[in-house]
Amino acid sequence: MARQLDPETLLADLDPDQREAVLATSGPVAVHAGAGSGKTRVISRRTAYAIATGVVPADQVLVVTFTDRAANEMVERLRGLGLPGVTARTFHAHALSQLRHYWPVTHDGRPLPELLDSKGLIVSRLARQLPGHYRFTPSKDLSDEIEWSKARRIAPGAYEREAAAARREPPIPVDLFVRVYGDYERAKERANRIDFDDLLVETVNLLEGNGDAAATIRARKRWFSVDEYQDTNPLQQRLLELWLGDREDLCVVGDEDQTIYTFTGATSDYLTGFVARHPGAREITLSRNYRSTPQILALANRLLAAEGRRKQLVATAAPGDVPRIERFADADAEAAHLVASIRRLVGAGTPPSEIAILVRINAQIPPIEAALTKARIAFRVRGQRFFERPEVREAVRIVRRLPAEARGSLLLAAFDARLRSDLGFEAVDQGGGAEARERTASLALVLEIAAEAVAARHDLDREGLVADFETRGAAEAAASAGGDGVNLLTFHRAKGLEWDAVLLPQLEEGTLPIRQAESDAELAEERRLLYVGLTRARRFLSLSWAERRTGAGDREVRRRPSEFLGALVDRPHAGRVTVLPGAPMNAAPSRARSEDSPLMAALRAWRLDAARSDGVPAYVVAPDTLLADIADQRPTTLPALRRVKGMGPSRLGRYGEEMLEIVRGSARD
Repeated sequence: MARQLDPETLLADLDPDQREAVLATSGPVAVHAGAGSGKTRVISRRTAYAIATGVVPADQVLVVTFTDRAANEMVERLRGLGLPGVTARTFHAHALSQLRHYWPVTHDGRPLPELLDSKGLIVSRLARQLPGHYRFTPSKDLSDEIEWSKARRIAPGAYEREAAAARREPPIPVDLFVRVYGDYERAKERANRIDFDDLLVETVNLLEGNGDAAATIRARKRWFSVDEYQDTNPLQQRLLELWLGDREDLCVVGDEDQTIYTFTGATSDYLTGFVARHPGAREITLSRNYRSTPQILALANRLLAAEGRRKQLVATAAPGDVPRIERFADADAEAAHLVASIRRLVGAGTPPSEIAILVRINAQIPPIEAALTKARIAFRVRGQRFFERPEVREAVRIVRRLPAEARGSLLLAAFDARLRSDLGFEAVDQGGGAEARERTASLALVLEIAAEAVAARHDLDREGLVADFETRGAAEAAASAGGDGVNLLTFHRAKGLEWDAVLLPQLEEGTLPIRQAESDAELAEERRLLYVGLTRARRFLSLSWAERRTGAGDREVRRRPSEFLGALVDRPHAGRVTVLPGAPMNAAPSRARSEDSPLMAALRAWRLDAARSDGVPAYVVAPDTLLADIADQRPTTLPALRRVKGMGPSRLGRYGEEMLEIVRGSARD
């Protein structure tokens, strides 16, 4: 039996904004919760306060979370507040409980079909039947595209039309994808299976088509709270609307700047458009950050300001070290920096488990593993380990089948040829979906590791190369088995986590933002990934890039710093970070000629007036990097201005016409 809750105790340790959110227990409410602002505390306290004050019985509450882990955490929070009976589930878990009950009723007594653990088993078989090199398409890319389609209730027959309307490019030609999608649905039906997307589709169909079932389901839950609302997709939104009916007790909590799953159909539009869809809704912003130092938050705020955003996270933590942005001559120097930083942090008392290294894709992890292993620093790979990836395991199997007489450079050449013929590997091919890019990068790294092994031992045979791979894989598995090492993971996996110290290496053009990010929307998502990375750090933050890296065929490739770094060190605010060593991140020959031009002077004068008028810092209106690009490119139309990196839709809408008038005036002069 739940203990008696004291409403005042639930409010006692909240800040004013958190308190306002907790007290808003009725009607539509949108809580914009910045990183580290205590959103889980607010959701649990608000739920407890509503129950304690008689707004809603505990058994009529539904707290919707994005993951099972978050649901379990919420249950524990509520249990700690004396509420063991509150339901906290994901969309899929709650839909499953409803389908299990109603499926036999609506399907002549037949039980709910068995649930597929993954689309991969069916999709991978279908992928292997594709013609030509398309048979190497990763099943995950095809599965993600099916998920995107189902999130919009798009059937195979309607995919081509709907994808064209959405300007969506599938990972393979449209006709081939439609074939795969249709074959997947038929194979699933023959096996009497449904997938996780079907759980939501079928529940929506039930609620739309069966009024009695809808009325019964709505009578059971009438007070809703949805976490991570920025990651909601259209299908989840429709299901939420059907659960809610004509009631208004809905609170959504999210952060549009942490929307990093749009490739699966998620959109922050439902969060940003909540008030428009629910007239009279209360909108509350949690801006106090309880995680990071003021110096770290200044960097995160600056990244948002570079896109024309005015959002500001406010620090509550004590001041700490100034974040560092460091340039290195090559990848080896950057790796040495990571090792030295970790040793310095551990020596100063930071536990290794409170240190994280975040990267854009998994293929960036093994070189870091090698550096840490050589330095005898324990680490833990969070997520799928590199040597457990299917294409890497298949590559090792290929080595075992290479000619026994092949040694050294001949062995390497034979391995390269078989990777291309058997796995469709092309070092220059980075097309397709996100998993295809990961796969290509992984195979390129496998070949690079093999080249290193041959360089170290010129008579290396296949058994020696297999042994080298197995040794590396065993070391990776052993290191990851411990729970107290340095954390290695991608930006995507870091969401929702935090550490005392965070290191962000390889912040270079082509990596972050990734080379395939070309549209404004894609670049904005890459920027949000960096924002997530910055806001994972509590006390220490280091960013770095290298001027040269080894590419395919041991060829050195020159690299440029990420365009996002320029916004972080732009003058006159570069004192917010320490830049070591070398020149500003975004130095460019053409920009040097524009710095003192009359157009640049006019743009700066306009910016000063606009900043004073709007009551914001000048860099919020436009950083120097953006003004310099405008002065270089001299756009005279809105589409041309939109293509200037760093412009962003918010800044374009607010200042675009004024900027264009200055450029046009300069041309007339």
